[in-house]
Amino acid sequence: MRVPVRNMTGEKVSEAELGDQVFAVAINEGVMYQALLRQLANARLGTASTKTRGEVSGGGKKPWRQKGTGRARHGSIREPQWRGGGIVFGPHPRSYRQRMPRKMRRLALRSALSVKAGDDQVVLLDDLKMEIPRTAEMVAMLGNLGIDSTALLLLPEANPEVERSARNLPGVKVLRANCLNVRDILGYDYLIMPLASLEVIDGILG
Repeated sequence: MRVPVRNMTGEKVSEAELGDQVFAVAINEGVMYQALLRQLANARLGTASTKTRGEVSGGGKKPWRQKGTGRARHGSIREPQWRGGGIVFGPHPRSYRQRMPRKMRRLALRSALSVKAGDDQVVLLDDLKMEIPRTAEMVAMLGNLGIDSTALLLLPEANPEVERSARNLPGVKVLRANCLNVRDILGYDYLIMPLASLEVIDGILG
């Protein structure tokens, strides 16, 4: 699949080939869904915690004698039905981490990239550099490329000027190509990447 390569002013300067092994595979929605669930689960902290009746303070003494008062029998003021009592079946610290074979993770990435390529939502740049961080320059570039929706900028390596230029823009995220993931691919409408980033992706998934 050949797509145009543009510069930061939006002018077409050449064409590039998107490898069929990465951008034109048979789309596997089931694997993409599983990869997305795994990523969301692995992002959970699992630190929610409640105290049982054996962990809350107080409640060592029986509140009143067993019989003869006319009231219901109780053994502790820290029973679950009492205010300030323990919690029954509450959450406790746990790990939500899920495992997924590498081949399935890479198939999910290829499927997600193929979806974007099939919808003409992959935008290639000859280069993406800025002398100083300027949000206005980033906005102008997106306008020149005809991007009127959310966008994911993929960089081949760290670029503080570009990252700082885009971080205040809602709907725009900067990510390094070697950190590509299904959630970000599917969460943004357009993928914008210089040719150097394309080489990184081909090196990982090709």
